[in-house]
Amino acid sequence: MPPRPSSDTSRSKVAVTDVYASMRASILEGGIAPGTRINIDAVARSLGVSQTPVREVLQRLEGDNLVVYNPGRGYSTTPLLDLPELRSLFEFRLLVEPWAARAAAVDRLANPAAALEKELAGFRDTMKATKDLRQDLVAHDTRFHDTILAASGNPVVRNAFAQTHCHLHTFRLYPADVDGAITVAEHSAVREAIEACDPERAEAAMTTHIRNSFDRFAQAFEGELAPLEDGGPPRRHIVK
Repeated sequence: MPPRPSSDTSRSKVAVTDVYASMRASILEGGIAPGTRINIDAVARSLGVSQTPVREVLQRLEGDNLVVYNPGRGYSTTPLLDLPELRSLFEFRLLVEPWAARAAAVDRLANPAAALEKELAGFRDTMKATKDLRQDLVAHDTRFHDTILAASGNPVVRNAFAQTHCHLHTFRLYPADVDGAITVAEHSAVREAIEACDPERAEAAMTTHIRNSFDRFAQAFEGELAPLEDGGPPRRHIVK
């Protein structure tokens, strides 16, 4: 029988979890502004923990691309996306995600519609019970899109998408859908098409969702913006 973890180890794990949740929320919600240098000692004192869990959490946040380490200066929060970066990110999504929705709608045995409906139902319940939905909306959006990518059967595409951390970065930029209603409506249209095993409709619904999402997040920038361009190889022919 493996040894039971000590109470100190258990407390350490709890501390890391709590510190991670607190710092992540502060960064996403703007409590820690973009480009801010992070004072590890000050964070530890404010949260009532030692510096050890703070350092571990900063490494995790670096993996999320929410903080960056500079030798000699320490950690600081990453800057917000600028418009070219936002456009590039959504052009990548426009290549990958409509194809993933099409692929998910083709295979009846691996159809993720039930899992997607469970995710949507859970978030609808959260919408009724929670006033500030920013953290919950990020989590829901991440899980919904990842479920579709997982069902596409291409782990390389799924991992490449995960490395963009697009949900974290876009929701830092602008709380464009504060109550989640628009997102739920668009997600529901994608889910219904996948459940119907209608690949053309699933692809079109995801394309519409991504284009609309870009328009919403682009509201953070002033001035006229050109619509998101389509491009790249035909999505339906990506090799699985």
